[in-house]
Amino acid sequence: MIDLHTHSLLSDGELLPSELIRRAKVKGYRIIGISDHVDISNIERVAASILKLSEKIEYYQDITVFPGVEITHLPKQLIRETISFARRLGIFYVVVHGETIAEPVEEGTNREAIEGGADILAHPGIITEEDVMRAKEQNVLLEISGRKGHSLSNGHVGQLAKRIGARLIFNTDSHSPSDLVTEEQARKVVRGAGLTADDFYVMQSNAVELVKRVIGKKA
Repeated sequence: MIDLHTHSLLSDGELLPSELIRRAKVKGYRIIGISDHVDISNIERVAASILKLSEKIEYYQDITVFPGVEITHLPKQLIRETISFARRLGIFYVVVHGETIAEPVEEGTNREAIEGGADILAHPGIITEEDVMRAKEQNVLLEISGRKGHSLSNGHVGQLAKRIGARLIFNTDSHSPSDLVTEEQARKVVRGAGLTADDFYVMQSNAVELVKRVIGKKA
Protein backbone atom coordinates (compact mmCIF):
# COMPACT_ATOMS: atom_id res chain seq x y z
CA MET A 1 0.00 0.00 0.00
CA ILE A 2 1.33 3.41 -1.04
CA ASP A 3 -0.35 6.66 -0.03
CA LEU A 4 1.11 10.08 -0.80
CA HIS A 5 -1.60 12.31 0.67
CA THR A 6 -1.92 12.27 4.47
CA HIS A 7 -2.00 14.86 7.23
CA SER A 8 -0.51 15.08 10.71
CA LEU A 9 -1.05 17.56 13.51
CA LEU A 10 1.43 19.83 11.78
CA SER A 11 -1.77 21.01 10.05
CA ASP A 12 -5.26 19.61 10.67
CA GLY A 13 -4.49 15.92 11.19
CA GLU A 14 -4.90 14.19 14.54
CA LEU A 15 -1.56 12.41 14.94
CA LEU A 16 2.10 13.22 15.32
CA PRO A 17 4.00 12.28 12.16
CA SER A 18 5.65 9.35 13.95
CA GLU A 19 2.32 7.95 15.14
CA LEU A 20 0.83 8.39 11.68
CA ILE A 21 3.78 6.48 10.23
CA ARG A 22 3.44 3.71 12.81
CA ARG A 23 -0.30 3.28 12.23
CA ALA A 24 0.22 3.25 8.46
CA LYS A 25 2.90 0.58 8.80
CA VAL A 26 0.50 -1.62 10.79
CA LYS A 27 -2.09 -1.17 8.00
CA GLY A 28 0.41 -2.64 5.55
CA TYR A 29 1.82 0.55 4.04
CA ARG A 30 5.21 0.37 2.35
CA ILE A 31 5.39 4.07 1.51
CA ILE A 32 3.65 7.02 3.18
CA GLY A 33 3.78 10.64 2.10
CA ILE A 34 2.96 13.25 4.73
CA SER A 35 1.67 16.35 2.97
CA ASP A 36 0.31 18.80 5.50
CA HIS A 37 -1.76 21.81 4.47
CA VAL A 38 0.21 24.97 3.75
CA ASP A 39 -0.17 28.44 2.35
CA ILE A 40 2.26 31.37 2.42
CA SER A 41 1.66 31.89 6.16
CA ASN A 42 2.96 28.53 7.42
CA ILE A 43 4.89 26.80 4.64
CA GLU A 44 8.35 27.51 6.09
CA ARG A 45 7.40 26.19 9.54
CA VAL A 46 5.69 23.05 8.23
CA ALA A 47 8.47 22.31 5.75
CA ALA A 48 11.16 22.68 8.41
CA SER A 49 9.25 20.34 10.73
CA ILE A 50 8.43 17.59 8.24
CA LEU A 51 11.90 17.63 6.70
CA LYS A 52 13.35 16.62 10.08
CA LEU A 53 11.96 13.16 9.29
CA SER A 54 14.20 12.91 6.24
CA GLU A 55 17.21 13.16 8.56
CA LYS A 56 16.03 10.11 10.52
CA ILE A 57 14.39 8.02 7.81
CA GLU A 58 16.65 5.04 8.48
CA TYR A 59 14.98 4.58 11.88
CA TYR A 60 11.52 4.11 10.34
CA GLN A 61 12.15 0.50 9.35
CA ASP A 62 10.16 -1.31 6.65
CA ILE A 63 8.32 1.83 5.56
CA THR A 64 9.52 4.70 3.37
CA VAL A 65 8.56 8.18 4.60
CA PHE A 66 8.16 10.87 1.95
CA PRO A 67 8.01 14.51 3.19
CA GLY A 68 5.67 16.75 1.20
CA VAL A 69 3.16 19.59 1.48
CA GLU A 70 -0.34 20.26 0.20
CA ILE A 71 -0.87 23.83 -1.00
CA THR A 72 -4.43 24.55 0.09
CA HIS A 73 -6.98 27.25 -0.79
CA LEU A 74 -4.25 29.65 -1.88
CA PRO A 75 -5.29 32.41 -4.33
CA LYS A 76 -4.59 30.93 -7.73
CA GLN A 77 -2.19 33.74 -8.64
CA LEU A 78 0.15 32.55 -5.86
CA ILE A 79 0.13 28.83 -6.59
CA ARG A 80 3.00 28.65 -9.05
CA GLU A 81 5.43 30.67 -6.97
CA THR A 82 4.49 28.70 -3.85
CA ILE A 83 5.15 25.39 -5.62
CA SER A 84 8.59 26.69 -6.58
CA PHE A 85 9.18 27.99 -3.06
CA ALA A 86 8.29 24.60 -1.55
CA ARG A 87 10.89 22.94 -3.76
CA ARG A 88 13.52 25.51 -2.76
CA LEU A 89 12.78 24.69 0.88
CA GLY A 90 13.72 21.09 0.13
CA ILE A 91 10.25 19.53 0.12
CA PHE A 92 10.28 16.21 -1.72
CA TYR A 93 6.97 16.59 -3.56
CA VAL A 94 4.07 19.02 -3.86
CA VAL A 95 0.35 18.30 -3.76
CA VAL A 96 -2.15 21.02 -4.62
CA HIS A 97 -5.66 20.98 -3.13
CA GLY A 98 -7.81 20.78 -6.25
CA GLU A 99 -11.31 22.00 -7.04
CA THR A 100 -13.19 19.43 -4.97
CA ILE A 101 -16.96 19.76 -5.06
CA ALA A 102 -16.97 19.43 -1.25
CA GLU A 103 -15.33 22.84 -0.63
CA PRO A 104 -15.43 26.32 -2.22
CA VAL A 105 -12.07 26.13 -3.99
CA GLU A 106 -11.33 29.02 -6.34
CA GLU A 107 -12.06 28.25 -9.98
CA GLY A 108 -8.87 27.98 -11.96
CA THR A 109 -6.92 26.31 -9.14
CA ASN A 110 -6.68 23.03 -11.08
CA ARG A 111 -5.07 24.70 -14.07
CA GLU A 112 -2.61 26.74 -12.02
CA ALA A 113 -1.53 23.61 -10.16
CA ILE A 114 -0.98 21.69 -13.38
CA GLU A 115 0.82 24.48 -15.20
CA GLY A 116 2.80 25.34 -12.08
CA GLY A 117 4.33 21.88 -11.95
CA ALA A 118 2.64 20.23 -8.98
CA ASP A 119 3.37 16.53 -8.61
CA ILE A 120 -0.19 15.61 -7.59
CA LEU A 121 -3.48 17.43 -8.13
CA ALA A 122 -5.64 16.26 -5.24
CA HIS A 123 -9.37 15.62 -5.59
CA PRO A 124 -9.78 17.77 -8.73
CA GLY A 125 -13.59 17.67 -8.72
CA ILE A 126 -15.36 18.13 -12.04
CA ILE A 127 -12.10 18.75 -13.83
CA THR A 128 -12.36 19.84 -17.45
CA GLU A 129 -11.23 17.75 -20.39
CA GLU A 130 -8.76 20.49 -21.31
CA ASP A 131 -7.16 20.39 -17.86
CA VAL A 132 -6.92 16.60 -17.95
CA MET A 133 -5.10 16.92 -21.26
CA ARG A 134 -2.76 19.46 -19.67
CA ALA A 135 -2.14 17.09 -16.76
CA LYS A 136 -1.19 14.38 -19.23
CA GLU A 137 1.24 16.72 -21.01
CA GLN A 138 2.79 17.94 -17.74
CA ASN A 139 2.90 14.46 -16.13
CA VAL A 140 0.82 15.62 -13.16
CA LEU A 141 -0.89 12.78 -11.28
CA LEU A 142 -4.66 13.17 -10.82
CA GLU A 143 -5.99 11.84 -7.55
CA ILE A 144 -8.67 9.26 -6.92
CA SER A 145 -9.56 10.11 -3.33
CA GLY A 146 -10.52 7.84 -0.48
CA ARG A 147 -11.82 10.77 1.55
CA LYS A 148 -15.53 11.36 2.16
CA GLY A 149 -16.83 14.26 0.07
CA HIS A 150 -13.75 14.50 -2.12
CA SER A 151 -14.50 11.02 -3.45
CA LEU A 152 -17.82 12.10 -4.97
CA SER A 153 -16.15 13.06 -8.25
CA ASN A 154 -13.86 10.00 -8.48
CA GLY A 155 -15.90 8.48 -11.28
CA HIS A 156 -15.66 11.61 -13.41
CA VAL A 157 -11.92 12.01 -12.80
CA GLY A 158 -11.16 8.35 -13.44
CA GLN A 159 -13.13 7.92 -16.62
CA LEU A 160 -11.89 11.17 -18.17
CA ALA A 161 -8.29 10.44 -17.26
CA LYS A 162 -8.45 6.93 -18.73
CA ARG A 163 -10.01 8.15 -21.96
CA ILE A 164 -7.41 10.89 -22.42
CA GLY A 165 -4.45 8.94 -21.06
CA ALA A 166 -3.64 11.07 -18.01
CA ARG A 167 -2.03 9.30 -15.07
CA LEU A 168 -3.92 8.60 -11.86
CA ILE A 169 -2.96 8.00 -8.25
CA PHE A 170 -4.96 6.70 -5.30
CA ASN A 171 -4.58 8.54 -1.99
CA THR A 172 -6.58 8.54 1.24
CA ASP A 173 -6.20 12.21 2.26
CA SER A 174 -6.09 10.83 5.81
CA HIS A 175 -6.62 13.18 8.74
CA SER A 176 -7.34 10.59 11.43
CA PRO A 177 -6.32 6.96 12.10
CA SER A 178 -9.66 5.70 10.80
CA ASP A 179 -8.97 7.28 7.38
CA LEU A 180 -6.03 4.97 6.68
CA VAL A 181 -7.01 1.96 4.57
CA THR A 182 -5.69 -1.44 3.69
CA GLU A 183 -4.83 -2.30 0.12
CA GLU A 184 -8.06 -4.27 -0.16
CA GLN A 185 -10.12 -1.28 0.97
CA ALA A 186 -8.28 0.97 -1.49
CA ARG A 187 -9.08 -1.39 -4.35
CA LYS A 188 -12.76 -1.24 -3.42
CA VAL A 189 -12.75 2.57 -3.57
CA VAL A 190 -11.16 2.43 -7.00
CA ARG A 191 -13.67 -0.14 -8.23
CA GLY A 192 -16.48 1.98 -6.82
CA ALA A 193 -15.31 4.76 -9.12
CA GLY A 194 -15.94 2.52 -12.12
CA LEU A 195 -12.29 1.54 -12.49
CA THR A 196 -10.65 -1.87 -12.11
CA ALA A 197 -8.22 -3.61 -9.78
CA ASP A 198 -5.65 -3.37 -12.59
CA ASP A 199 -6.18 0.41 -12.65
CA PHE A 200 -5.42 0.47 -8.92
CA TYR A 201 -2.12 -1.30 -9.42
CA VAL A 202 -1.20 1.14 -12.18
CA MET A 203 -1.92 3.98 -9.74
CA GLN A 204 0.38 2.36 -7.19
CA SER A 205 3.08 2.05 -9.86
CA ASN A 206 2.65 5.73 -10.69
CA ALA A 207 3.18 6.57 -7.01
CA VAL A 208 6.32 4.42 -6.82
CA GLU A 209 7.69 6.05 -9.96
CA LEU A 210 7.20 9.51 -8.41
CA VAL A 211 8.96 8.44 -5.23
CA LYS A 212 11.90 6.91 -7.10
CA ARG A 213 12.26 9.95 -9.35
CA VAL A 214 12.34 12.36 -6.42
CA ILE A 215 14.63 10.26 -4.24
CA GLY A 216 16.96 9.91 -7.22
CA LYS A 217 17.16 13.68 -7.48
CA LYS A 218 17.82 14.00 -3.74
CA ALA A 219 20.61 11.40 -3.77
